[in-house]
Amino acid sequence: MQRIINFILSYRITFLYVFLIVISLIMTVRSHSYHQSKFFNSSKWITGNVYNNAANISSYFQLRDENNRLVQENEELRRLLFNSEEKSNVQIDTTTIDYEVISANLIKNSFSSPRNYITLDKGKKQGVAQDMGVITPKGILGIVENTSSNFSTVQSVLNTKSNINAKIKNTDYFGSLIWNAQEYNVVQLIDIPRLVPLVVGDTIVTGAMSSIFPEGIPIGTIKKYDLNTSKSFYNIDVELFNDMANVKNVYLIKNKNRKEIIELEANITNE
Repeated sequence: MQRIINFILSYRITFLYVFLIVISLIMTVRSHSYHQSKFFNSSKWITGNVYNNAANISSYFQLRDENNRLVQENEELRRLLFNSEEKSNVQIDTTTIDYEVISANLIKNSFSSPRNYITLDKGKKQGVAQDMGVITPKGILGIVENTSSNFSTVQSVLNTKSNINAKIKNTDYFGSLIWNAQEYNVVQLIDIPRLVPLVVGDTIVTGAMSSIFPEGIPIGTIKKYDLNTSKSFYNIDVELFNDMANVKNVYLIKNKNRKEIIELEANITNE
């Protein structure tokens, strides 16, 4: 304590000088409008830069999470590429591509009503059309129902009207993916026959019976199942890979052959 007192006494003149300068500055700013405006403009400039730097620092640290997400997505894309049936180092001819992909951002999402819809920031001007599939890096999200010039609405998988072809991964057993409007992270797979061996945790993916989604896009895993003895089919609860309450970046998938497939199937129906 004595050292602090001695320090103050040693520099008492300096402290008095600084104190008087501060008092004089305060009196000058208060008594002159010009100095007052300069002071407040300077303070705004300082606080603005502080907030800006704080925001930049925050964004910098958030980049780590974003980079981790991109790394995981790229890892998944590479895994799908390396496990695809056709492995080639030859450059792909764009005229042979069956599916086009458009990226979009989700701007509105509902998941608590029986018929949930999602709004995206892409529309007709960006190439979005009705019946395009919508996915995230984790799995399917829904199907485009309506479009405007710059926006589109998507019928979510969490919709009692939704019906998507799905199958048990690495098998040829197909069924219909529906939703019973009970849990926002669980959908139901029906029409799987009782002879199929099921295991909790098995992966469910999109099937090959759809002209909207490519085969093999992840959906979720089997949470539980029971047997409908009257129909000899399983009722399967599928826990979604997507967190339907927390979705931002999505991809729209366009099957370039869909129109031809529909016309062909219509001819068969009419015969």
